[in-house]
Amino acid sequence: MSPASNPAVPRRSALGTAGRSAVLVAAAGWVYGPSAHGGWIWDDSLEVSQNPVLRDPAGLGKIWFAPGGTDYFPFKTTVQWVAWRLWGDRAAAYHGLNVGLHLLGAFLFWRLLVVLARPAAAAGPAASAPCADFAWLGALLFLVHPLAVESVAWISELKNTLSLALLLGASLAYLAYDERGRRAPPYLLALLGFTLAMLSKSTVAMFPFVILLHAWWRRGRIDRRDLLSSAPFFAVSAGLGLVTIWFQSHRAIADLPLGVGGWASRLAAAGLAVAFYLVQGVVPRALLPIYPRWAVDPPSAWQFLPWLGLAAILFWLWTKRASWGRTALFGLGWFLLNLVPILGFVPFAYQRTAWVADHFAYLSLPGLLGLAAAGLGAWAARMSGVRSRLLLGAGTALALLWAAQSRGYAEVFRSNEALWTYALRGNPDAWMAQNNLGQAYFAQHRLAEAGTHFQRALELNPDDAGAHFNLGLIRLDGGRAPDAIEEFRTALRLRPAFPEAENWLGNALARAGRLNEAVEAYRSALRIESGYAQAHANLGFALIELGRPGEAVGELQRALELNPDDALAHANLGDLLAQARRPAEAIREYEAALRFGIETRQVRNNLGSLLAQAGRLPEAESQFRAALRLAPGDPEARANLEQVLSLEGGAKSEYPNK
Repeated sequence: MSPASNPAVPRRSALGTAGRSAVLVAAAGWVYGPSAHGGWIWDDSLEVSQNPVLRDPAGLGKIWFAPGGTDYFPFKTTVQWVAWRLWGDRAAAYHGLNVGLHLLGAFLFWRLLVVLARPAAAAGPAASAPCADFAWLGALLFLVHPLAVESVAWISELKNTLSLALLLGASLAYLAYDERGRRAPPYLLALLGFTLAMLSKSTVAMFPFVILLHAWWRRGRIDRRDLLSSAPFFAVSAGLGLVTIWFQSHRAIADLPLGVGGWASRLAAAGLAVAFYLVQGVVPRALLPIYPRWAVDPPSAWQFLPWLGLAAILFWLWTKRASWGRTALFGLGWFLLNLVPILGFVPFAYQRTAWVADHFAYLSLPGLLGLAAAGLGAWAARMSGVRSRLLLGAGTALALLWAAQSRGYAEVFRSNEALWTYALRGNPDAWMAQNNLGQAYFAQHRLAEAGTHFQRALELNPDDAGAHFNLGLIRLDGGRAPDAIEEFRTALRLRPAFPEAENWLGNALARAGRLNEAVEAYRSALRIESGYAQAHANLGFALIELGRPGEAVGELQRALELNPDDALAHANLGDLLAQARRPAEAIREYEAALRFGIETRQVRNNLGSLLAQAGRLPEAESQFRAALRLAPGDPEARANLEQVLSLEGGAKSEYPNK
């Protein structure tokens, strides 16, 4: 049988491997160029730019053995911890990392499709697979698919791009083990890759089922060896899956109302979600960061129809399992299995916002697009060369269409204001989008507009602790400390484990002159999150005001261990150390304060005085001159400068008219 008539034999392409690789790289750069220069959006600041554990030199141990977040994804956070040491808070570098991992995933997917195309004695005609051109086309379609944009353009979704790359690598290693006599090295590599993927995002937990599905696709059965080989993967999946469920239920959800309803409501929502992802995977349209949340409590009878339709499709494919149906079931199986963890049978926090999200489909996309590549490849193998090339051209045209759509959507992710303005055009009743756009305006000090969106968020969801917290920030910024206190307390009633609200409640109480209550609020924030640098610093400031410098020193030192860039904490600690007659340490703190952005007459003057006492007269002179540039009429700095000049042997005063 010739390659043209055998769907399992790859056809030689006119475009070489290097050329096809260059197209993938160029496509990734073109599609994600608009978002690559964007800033921090959504929860990126909490995930990266303001995450204290990434700044902490000892953070690596905490990531693995004392996690403080709402999920346990330590390998993903380790990658971020290393990245912080390489490029700090430069958002463009994190965007580049996501794009690079997405591109790596596309290359691995391409390789996986090629490996699956290899003829195997036991596979027969049922194991039809794409030829080389269509394996590449499948990778290109995945690379530019609009449903992938949210995962790639949103820095926090590193968990998606990283876990899929690891999962695809594990898949390739397992195939090598399965095809080459079941040797230990590739098996161990597959198990390691899957474990790291689970430690990056646990929605990859269905991979052991995919292993068994592959055994059935390849050999038409699942035997004892397949069950034994998959057992360690099931153990990793179950163990780390239970860890994720614990973190979600005890930290991410806790006492938050999800409104998911009973099992009937969850079943209806899950069926609608499957239909949504299937349609969006084939014809992506009307993409949104937050989709409208369907009312399924109680569910309507029609809302169960997607399950009937899915059952009919699967039954029809089962009747064709002796031929092309087996490959279709394999591709569709990858797609459906990887949706299971995010369908809501086990509650998770995002369900408060919507039942579906584009980033939930990222792990499933390869199944759907691999199925498309296999189908097109098998179809092309039965065509003449010209018609086959026309089919490939049609697939490439679809890729170009999706690439243009994805580039336009990636542009939306350049800033919070752009993202949430776009989101509200498509879904004005999204309470989270209202709140997030308010935060974007608040960051620009557009307080009236911010307040309008926070109020609207509360109209849509009165239990939104975040909107109450944000309103409290506006009230405090406007000098209305009592109103701010009320908003922060409401936020804490709705979400008791809310360290930011405790911290800002402390700030509002301090602004109102209620320092002892402020100290208690800061301590409450630290009981929730012991590594909260700003709460340590604020507690230190309050203790200074209460005349308790000994306690304040310890709090400020701890704040600076967690966040060495806090200029104000350095300056205040310098004051305390100077009062405690520890001049060498005080000098270091004042110098750090200046290095990290404090530029006041008082810091310059205090530092100059300590340098003069230490006999470092030229340096002291420089500090006093800097103080006078900031406040030319300051008598203290002027007198200090004259005294230093006198000690240095200056011939005459610089200020003869003093």
